Amino acid sequence: MEPIEINAGEWYLRALRCDERVDDGPALAEHGVADPARYVASASRAWTDESRFSWAVCEPTSGEMLGEVALVPLGEPDERVALTAWHNPGHAQAVETARAAVRRFAEGALGMHVTDTAP
Repeated sequence: MEPIEINAGEWYLRALRCDERVDDGPALAEHGVADPARYVASASRAWTDESRFSWAVCEPTSGEMLGEVALVPLGEPDERVALTAWHNPGHAQAVETARAAVRRFAEGALGMHVTDTAP
C-alpha cells in the first residue's frame, strides 16, 4: 500500500520523511530514536509490505513533526490492528486528535477493527 495522507482538522498526517525537503529527524531524535534516517526508511518499507502504517502528526504550516500515530496489523483473520502513538513534549492534544482521525480512517475506509494500545 502507498502511504495515505490524512487531514485531521488542525493537524496534517503524512508519511514520515527524512530528505532534502522535509526532515523528521529532529523530532524523532527528540523522541529517542537513535538513527532517524533508518527509522524513516523502515517506516517506508513497512507501508510497502503492509506490516505497519505510520503517520507523522504535523503542524500544517511548517510541516514540523509533533508525534507519530501507527496501525500495526495483528495478523488475525478479522483485520484487527493495534493503534499506537507517541508525542513530543507539549503535543499530546495534537496526537490525540490524530489518533481519532486514524481510527476513523482505518475503520471506515479500510474496514479494519482497531484495538487501542498505550500511547
